[in-house]
Amino acid sequence: MTRVQLRPVLVEATEVLDAAGVPSPRVDAEQLAAHVLGVERSRLLLNPLIGAQQLADYRALVARRAERVPLQHLTGRSYMGEIDLTVGPGVFVPRPETELLFAWALAHLEAVRHDHTPVVVDLCTGSGALALALAHARPDADVHAVELDPGALGWARRNADRCVADGDTPITLHHDDVTDPHLLTELDGYVDLVVANPPYIPDGAELSPEVARHDPHRALFGGPDGLDVIRPLVPLIGRLLRPGGGAAIEHDDSNGAELARLLAADGRFTGIVEHPDLAGKPRFVAAVRCAVGRS
Repeated sequence: MTRVQLRPVLVEATEVLDAAGVPSPRVDAEQLAAHVLGVERSRLLLNPLIGAQQLADYRALVARRAERVPLQHLTGRSYMGEIDLTVGPGVFVPRPETELLFAWALAHLEAVRHDHTPVVVDLCTGSGALALALAHARPDADVHAVELDPGALGWARRNADRCVADGDTPITLHHDDVTDPHLLTELDGYVDLVVANPPYIPDGAELSPEVARHDPHRALFGGPDGLDVIRPLVPLIGRLLRPGGGAAIEHDDSNGAELARLLAADGRFTGIVEHPDLAGKPRFVAAVRCAVGRS
């Protein structure tokens, strides 16, 4: 079987992706090669040769990436915390920036008293990323995840089933609308942590081709100012959380101050903090349910 050197193939692929305007051409070229060869990217150059069929498969994937098909759709994989997720058309691809929200959530759960089972709710779960990563990190937790879109919920179920098969604690998936004022009333006052990565992009915003053409618009856009879903989340979260319970909500980088204002105006939250992402842009707001206040 004919085999060729991998390194010049990677250089060629990087040039193709760079010419197509892919933001991280070298990284993506290496990720696709690792996918084709069935190795981790960090071990890629320990496999210096690539076979003829693998080369053909690789070049086909590079061509699709040059058309701005998301990398995760081509590999079928994304990540959150310590878990791998299966993703593809019809579900929002988890972003690395959300790892910061996940880290805050884990730190908050560490402070939860150990006299009860921690209860966690993930609103707008999409692929199940946050809910499943939290269930993996905290197998003692009772994790609930809510998703309205049937297509996304199907991806979340597949990911949840695989995590259970790998030994993780099962989560409870709810096919429901996070703007429903009667959502999860059975959990009122019992929840230790709420996380949410809702649709928050203002209508009409310019997006990269990967996002505009491939992420479901239902998972992206949150009305004229990006807050149509976030506004009803605030009273829902206030109702669900027990005193001392925490919430973290991701938002558009134009809305951090307004989300903090909405939480403050509700009257049931303290410790309201705006958190930036690694690029310094506003990314999520965290808050804690007051011990006393409006019910």
